[in-house]
Order: sequence, then C-alpha cells, then structure tokens
Amino acid sequence: MEKFELDILGCGSATPTTLHNPSSQVLNVRDKLFMIDCGEGTQLQFRRNKLRFGRLNHIFISHLHGDHCFGLIGLISTLALLGRTGDLTIYSVAGLETVLRPEIDFFCKDNPFKVKIETFDPKKSEVIYDDRSVSVKTIPLKHRVPCAGFIFHEKQKEPHLIADMIKFYNIPLKELAKIKQGADFVTDEGKVVPYTHLTTPAEPARSYAYCSDTAYSEKVVPVIEGADLLYHEATFADSDAARAKETGHSTARQAAQIAKLANVKKLMLGHFSARYPDNQVLLDEAREIFPETILANEGLREKL
Repeated sequence: MEKFELDILGCGSATPTTLHNPSSQVLNVRDKLFMIDCGEGTQLQFRRNKLRFGRLNHIFISHLHGDHCFGLIGLISTLALLGRTGDLTIYSVAGLETVLRPEIDFFCKDNPFKVKIETFDPKKSEVIYDDRSVSVKTIPLKHRVPCAGFIFHEKQKEPHLIADMIKFYNIPLKELAKIKQGADFVTDEGKVVPYTHLTTPAEPARSYAYCSDTAYSEKVVPVIEGADLLYHEATFADSDAARAKETGHSTARQAAQIAKLANVKKLMLGHFSARYPDNQVLLDEAREIFPETILANEGLREKL
C-alpha cells in the first residue's frame, strides 16, 4: 500500500514548552509532502523526522495566529539556502500576503523560487487543492479569528489486475487500461469475461481531517464524516471548560464527542495548553466517550 502517513512536528498551543513545539504537521501522500500549519521550530523538527525538503510543495495555514505561522519565513529562507527552484504554494485565509510578503522581500529578496499565496474563504467548505493522488477541502471552524481546518481525501486507485488471468486469456496490453476502468474483455471467440474476474479491488481510499483551533462546533461533522483519522484540538481539560469557551478552544471531551458524532475511525488529540505537565488527563477524558483516541506528540508518525 502506498504511503498515507502523518508526521507530528508540533502539537502545543500558543506558548512553546520543553514538552511541545507550536502547531505543525506533515501528511505524506504517495511520497508527496503536504505541510499543515508552520509554527516556530517547524524546520528543525522537519529534519529530526528525516523528511525531505524537496518533496514539500504545498503548505496549508489554518489561521493567522503566530503559533501556526511564525515558522514560515525561516522555512522559506532555508529552502532558498538549499537551492530550491520549484514554486512553493501556501494556502491561507486572507491577510497572509500582507504579513509574509514584506518578510520575504526583506530576508529572501534573492529567492531562487516563487512563493505563491492562495487565499480561501474560511466560512465555506470547498476544495482548494486537487491532483491525481489527493484532494484537499476546507473545514469551517469556530475561533476568535477566521480559521479553517482541512480534510485530505485520497483518490481511489484502480483495481489490481490478476496476472494469471490476464495471461490465461492472452489479453493484449492495449486492453488492460480499459479493464482497470471497469470494461469487460471479449475473446476472439466472442466470450465475455467480466472485469471482476480479471481484477481484485484496490485498497479503500483513505482520509485525514485536521481541525485546528476551534470551539465545539457540530457543523464540522458532515464534512469530516467517516474520516480514517481526525486530529482535533484539545487545548483544555473539562475543569477548564469555561476558559475553552472564552478563548474559542475545545476540551478533550468535546473533541471526543465530535469524533463520535462523525463516526471517524481514530481520534488524535493535540494543541495542548502549557498548563498541563502531563496530557494523560486529556486522553483519559476523551477515551470515556471515544475509546479509539491517541495523543499527538512530536516525532509521532501515524500510518493510515
């Protein structure tokens, strides 16, 4: 099975600690790297995770709070020092161009590659990226500033040909593509061989949903329905639920409730407040509602 795996580079909240870096992660889809948020220290953790800078072409920024985007200019500068020439595209809510472009012009004025900034409307759920392997759709979130999450849908692959059957019927090479697309094969004698006899189903397409900073909102449920993995912020424990509501964040229990309502296969908690020296309390609270819950942590690589 081809790669569809998540690397956690940072899963803390606004204040960096010795336990966690600010938000950032990378989704590897068939050896193409997609970065989601880029807090301070992201490029260092990128190296620690032994990821390849040359395979990173797209970055998705959920919102313009510093712990989700302060790492961008450092990463761009490093990519220039490494001799990058291909374009880098950053997807963000409106405003990033105003903030980031002057930094690029000042610190990276001789950049050998273009940094393109594409904006999206955080109030809409719409496809903002699409290629042969994956599509990326926004998830409107409820925060103090315009904010959106992202859901990555892997494209369904074609069924696998059964080599022995292809050989048995002596099927010409030119017919194989049609069979993989669902066409039956007709022999020279006129016998119809159903494509289901010549192929086996491909592995199910996978999906990953990222819900960045957000207060509890059931509006995300239809968008993330059935995701293989949901990363949902869990900044606070239940004892700090009032603070979560005040700041536009969620508790671990609320994240678990969203996972349950959306029928996702697995929940990953992240964006931990610095007030908790041990995130086990968050995990315990979430598992009371949604047992298939794990904690994010720097260096974690989760294979879907």
